[in-house]
Amino acid sequence: MPLVLALPFVFAALVMIPAEGNRRLLAWMAGIAPLAGMAAMLAVAPQLVAGEVIGWSVPWIPQLGLAFSLRLDGLAWMFASMVLGIGGLVVMYSHYYLGPQEKAQRFFAFLLLFMGSMLGMVLAGNLLLLAVFWELTSISSFLLIGFWSQRQDAREGARMALTITAGGGLALLAGVILIGHMVGSYELDVVLAAGDLIRAHALYPWMLGLILLGVFTKSAQFPFQFWLPHAMAAPTPVSAYLHSATMVKAGVFLLVRLHPVLAGTDIFFYVVSGIGAITLLLGAWNAIFQHDLKGLLAYSTISHLGLITLLFGLSTPFAVVAGLFHILNHATFKASLFMAAGIIDHETGTRDMRLLGNLRRYLPWTSALAIIASLAMAGIPLLNGFLSKEMFFAQALEIKGHDVARIGIGVSAFLFAVFGVAYSLRFVHETFFGEGPRGVDHPIHEPPRFMQVPVAILAITCIAVGIAPQWTVAPMLAAAAHGVLGANVPDYSLAVWHGFNLPLAMSLGGVVGGVILYFGLRRLLDLHANVKRSLGRRLFRINVEALFRLARRLTHLIANDSVQRSMLALVLVAIAVGAAPFVAGWGEPSPTVERISQPMPLMAWVLWIVMVGSTLGAVALHRTRLLALIAMGGVGLSISMTFVALSAPDLALTQLLVEIVTLALMLLGLNYLPKDSPKGRSHWRRGRDAAIAITAGGGVAALAWTMMTRPADTVASELLARSLPEAFGANVVNVILVDFRGFDTFGEITVYAIAALVVHAMLRRARTAPEKKMPGPPVQLPVPADLAQIIFPLTLVVSIFLFLRGHNAPGGGFIAGLTLAVPLLVQYVIQGAKSVESRFGFDYIRLIGAGLTVAVVSGAASMLFGVPFLTSGHHELVLPWLGTIGLASAAAFDVGVYLVVFGGTMLMLSMMGTIKPSKKMVARRGTIDPSTRSAVTGEVA
Repeated sequence: MPLVLALPFVFAALVMIPAEGNRRLLAWMAGIAPLAGMAAMLAVAPQLVAGEVIGWSVPWIPQLGLAFSLRLDGLAWMFASMVLGIGGLVVMYSHYYLGPQEKAQRFFAFLLLFMGSMLGMVLAGNLLLLAVFWELTSISSFLLIGFWSQRQDAREGARMALTITAGGGLALLAGVILIGHMVGSYELDVVLAAGDLIRAHALYPWMLGLILLGVFTKSAQFPFQFWLPHAMAAPTPVSAYLHSATMVKAGVFLLVRLHPVLAGTDIFFYVVSGIGAITLLLGAWNAIFQHDLKGLLAYSTISHLGLITLLFGLSTPFAVVAGLFHILNHATFKASLFMAAGIIDHETGTRDMRLLGNLRRYLPWTSALAIIASLAMAGIPLLNGFLSKEMFFAQALEIKGHDVARIGIGVSAFLFAVFGVAYSLRFVHETFFGEGPRGVDHPIHEPPRFMQVPVAILAITCIAVGIAPQWTVAPMLAAAAHGVLGANVPDYSLAVWHGFNLPLAMSLGGVVGGVILYFGLRRLLDLHANVKRSLGRRLFRINVEALFRLARRLTHLIANDSVQRSMLALVLVAIAVGAAPFVAGWGEPSPTVERISQPMPLMAWVLWIVMVGSTLGAVALHRTRLLALIAMGGVGLSISMTFVALSAPDLALTQLLVEIVTLALMLLGLNYLPKDSPKGRSHWRRGRDAAIAITAGGGVAALAWTMMTRPADTVASELLARSLPEAFGANVVNVILVDFRGFDTFGEITVYAIAALVVHAMLRRARTAPEKKMPGPPVQLPVPADLAQIIFPLTLVVSIFLFLRGHNAPGGGFIAGLTLAVPLLVQYVIQGAKSVESRFGFDYIRLIGAGLTVAVVSGAASMLFGVPFLTSGHHELVLPWLGTIGLASAAAFDVGVYLVVFGGTMLMLSMMGTIKPSKKMVARRGTIDPSTRSAVTGEVA
């Protein structure tokens, strides 16, 4: 199972390696993951049909109850087969759908990331792990929906989908935490066995509300259904995959996955079935009036998801079986319909049914396949949709104990049948029959043969299941039902013919009513002129704009375009937070602690005097920015020497290198600032600022003194004792970074990488206007430039040396990365960015990506040996002449740290050194009138 789950993520990275032009290779590489995964699913099919559960687990964060647990039962097998099977067909279809100008590498990488996220969610055996993959599906779908980022509708649809589904994901996480609190575990096996305990708990209603909020937002249930039609701005392969086997099916998967825990109460029955019924009717009715083929299919998806939700809300075993059956049927006919709509768009250039018509003459094979799938969607006999619709009718008529609900759901079921036939008939009639097409100025012909193959496979599946369900879908449906209901699986029949009964009469009435409704609306209304506006979209935009207005007001209140005010607020809050514990404990006797101190030698007094003098000098010279910066450098150097005096060489090296890099960064920034700071501060403000600074500095000094003079018997002693025997490193500082607290370090380099990319994004098109430019050509400094070129190879050797010794002596990936950045930084300052980058050609963004990848892979490798993420290993290698060499696996993680630190540092510094001057002539002269600067772009108007 771990390999099956890893395949999509591995190939998502691999497809980025070949050249963009080799489309066939990219498609084959992207298709390997679903094909291999599907083969694995088929290999374990006999075990799962027999009712077995296959599990795999590795501890991840045991203290939080989080384990990387995978659990494959009949239900997970059914969903995983849908994800992989339809995913493989979508990959094949995408190869022919994407135009030559499309970035296929990026598309297939996002698609495989989406596939892996959905697969991880259905295979998760731990609820916290499920929540992680749940959010990954939201992120990856955001990337896919917004794939055509040049289009406004794609960007808007992607933002809407992410906002709604990620917000529901936060609610789901809260509900999962409540379940863990009730049960005492997040393991799915334990949770599913604790249904009675959970339903009897006082927090059950709150937990249920949070879980259902996640389900309803993901599966586009009322009132959150409006995001799904706007996701149709995605490429058609994405729409086909999203609607059939992923994303929207994630919500109903979770609903049925937790059905043994959530179902069985009145609140669950009324809320879930009621929301499902409302969504069913709203989606079906709105589908009739859509003009876009994909829009009609999107609203029909909302309706069918409402049907599935309603069935699970009824809570009976037979309703669960019917819901599972309809999930399979909907996946097949809806994927084929979206692919057919994509072919029509691909060949005609439009999806507007008002411009289409008579396509059966131009696209006979595509028309035949689409008509078959449409009839299955309408629930016509001898097709798969008819069987699950019959089961729905039968269940709706057998509701017991809820008379009003039985009547309401029965009416909803019949209207669902009528509306479903009506919008299916409109899809077929206005696309493939009648007159047309109109406004198409190029020849229409069938697409490449293999582009039709996925549609044909799915359409044939609709027929095969509709005619012979016992020989096709029965084993998978039985396994899935057993995975949910266990021994409570009811007796049900998948026979095509059940005789003349009330469900059959409802089906026939639905067909007749749908035909009458469609042609009646065509006669009474001008369907082509009827345009329905999305109320949900309008409300969403109103809310988003209101939030932006509120954010602007808060920002103006707090920042008010003044860095000084922001710093003042930040420091005051820090003082308040730091002083709060002391104020709360005022008057209570403090424990007697024997402070440990050491005498202060003469050199320490000298360092202290230099530090204090540099600090006072920076304050006194603050108006002359360059001199103030030099004085601040003196403070940093004194701190570095203080670390040396206190026997902390790693900290000293880090502080010194950070000081060098920061000084260079600020020097680059001074190029875009006035030479002197403005005057005009009143004596009162200066006194206030001085008092605040003294208070904050005194508090930090007191805290530092308290920490440095506390007893030595702390966790530090434990780390020192365990560093060499357990982590195989004599340098405890580096061992803490890459082993004991490796996950913290991983989070820190991730944040550092994000910060570097944000700086890159903000400054890559930035245009500033220095207030003064030096006249004449730049000063040539050949000697320093030559020295800088000589320094680089020497520094590279030193950097590698510091990296290799870091596990047992001062050094490590962080220090080595900063060391390597220094000579390049010097060359940037002396020779300019173009000269340096033309010779070295570093791609800093790829370096950051490579570093994070190395860190993740090296950390995850330990899980293959049954130990937690980032657990370090050690091996002693005996070599001739060299003797015994100790190798620690943490060094691989340190390589990732090295690459991220170097790449992130250089990316930020290079962007600061390459900001373009403004194109405006007034800015080139160095005269800027603030009233003429754009509030949006910062450009001078």
